[in-house]
Amino acid sequence: MHAQCWTHTRREFVKAENDEPEAVADALELIGALYLIEAHIRDKKMNLAEALACRAEHAKPAVDAFFAWCEAQCQRMDLVPSSPFSKALKYARSRDAQLRLYLADPELALDTNHLERTLRVIPMGRKSWLFCWTEVGAQRVGIIQSLLTTCRLHNIDPHIYLTDVLQRVAQHPASRVEELTPRLWKTTFADNPMRSDVFRPAVNNGPL
Repeated sequence: MHAQCWTHTRREFVKAENDEPEAVADALELIGALYLIEAHIRDKKMNLAEALACRAEHAKPAVDAFFAWCEAQCQRMDLVPSSPFSKALKYARSRDAQLRLYLADPELALDTNHLERTLRVIPMGRKSWLFCWTEVGAQRVGIIQSLLTTCRLHNIDPHIYLTDVLQRVAQHPASRVEELTPRLWKTTFADNPMRSDVFRPAVNNGPL
């Protein structure tokens, strides 16, 4: 299941601010409470276990309160189904389970802002790969960019990762291909990666 982003959910309510200013203010306050809890976790430099416990004690009731509020808003007789506010409620309620995923996994973030910041280098360099000639080529570029971005998120040198994986993939069991994804590769192979002969360190033998 894909974890959904609370920032995108918040954005849907902001779009309805002109039509439902009071209700939207309530929504933003409820969502804002989740960000205050995450700020507290960061400020206290909690480890994963402590963060999980904090989310269970404080964030889960706040999430429950938000979705209970959404249900209550849906019962309003004056609510027009086509209004931006109704669409915001539908957006949130249809992603209930996905928005709650972070509560059970302390390594999941509340939103995807950190991913979007990392992916920003892709549109910045679009002129370099604007024309991929084929649809397959464009898909390959997308895969490589995704791998490079994931490496950066896990503090992995992309060159070392790709050098190892491109050599290892031919002999690695297909049933365990997930071990070659950056996150699992870091714990399985990063301590002793395969090197390329092209990039052997130079040996200083003195003057010729």
